[in-house]
Amino acid sequence: MSASKAIQKEKRLEDIPGIGPATAEKLREAGYDDLMSIAVESPKALAEICEIGESTAAKIINAAKELIDIGGFESGEAILERRRNIARLTTGSKALDELIGGGLETQAITEFYGEFGSGKTQIAHQAAVNATLPEERGGLNGEVLMIDTENTFRPERIVQMATALDLNPQETLKKIHVARAFNSAHQMLLVEKANELAREKPIRLLIVDSLTAHFRAEYVGRGTLAERQQALNKHMHELLRFGDVHNAVILCTNQVAAKPDAFFGDPTRPIGGHIVGHTATYRIYLRKSKAGKRIARLVDSPSLPEAECVISVTEEGIRD
Repeated sequence: MSASKAIQKEKRLEDIPGIGPATAEKLREAGYDDLMSIAVESPKALAEICEIGESTAAKIINAAKELIDIGGFESGEAILERRRNIARLTTGSKALDELIGGGLETQAITEFYGEFGSGKTQIAHQAAVNATLPEERGGLNGEVLMIDTENTFRPERIVQMATALDLNPQETLKKIHVARAFNSAHQMLLVEKANELAREKPIRLLIVDSLTAHFRAEYVGRGTLAERQQALNKHMHELLRFGDVHNAVILCTNQVAAKPDAFFGDPTRPIGGHIVGHTATYRIYLRKSKAGKRIARLVDSPSLPEAECVISVTEEGIRD
């Protein structure tokens, strides 16, 4: 356990200057039960929950940051030490794992985008099954949350994939918790619910399938673009924060739209613009090939070059 994690365990909300027993209770009821969850919150959100002024909320957040020693500058060596806690989750395909540096990374958002039928949801189902595997088999030995925005979750598919890995399908299904999101506000609320559930269960993978469907349907026309991007930005950062706090993989699928000026090359681009592009750590473009094969192209990564690989979507799941 790192020093800051140890401090976090020892310190209580009441140790933060400005938080009395009543405020601490209110915060716990709202899901803020450790110093980290307060240190990474925005003053506006905290002010609304505690019914205090934003300046007071900002002081509380700064005090929490000081107590657990985050938010300042730190050496590259300290960051390297912290990154040793990062785990990797296998996708089921060695070629795809290698493409993204060894598997899906915890504390990061990996976005798979492509046209209908390109294999996005299949990869999400496979990741959900794999996350329940022990670490020596490429899993995270944990449980999974899936925010399903388009009614694409199929327990029958989980049964097929679990059986192919010699897992008990019923036990695997018990570890995968699915919530149907009915609109963008509900989708964002479910990330808050995810934080509550992660305090009771070892959640190591959070899937959003698909990330932008509701935002795209609800915010129509140029006049709503700024509002849509603002909401999407908040949602993406809450997902990233979930990954950081729980050392979990965040896997999002995304839709594509035709480029109006694409006469050459591939005529598609992911929905969400720069907001999604800058917040997602890894972006992988999927396209169909022949005989059940898919081509996965790594489009964006902080440390890896653009490259592509071929994967298969079979009855057993995602394979080379």
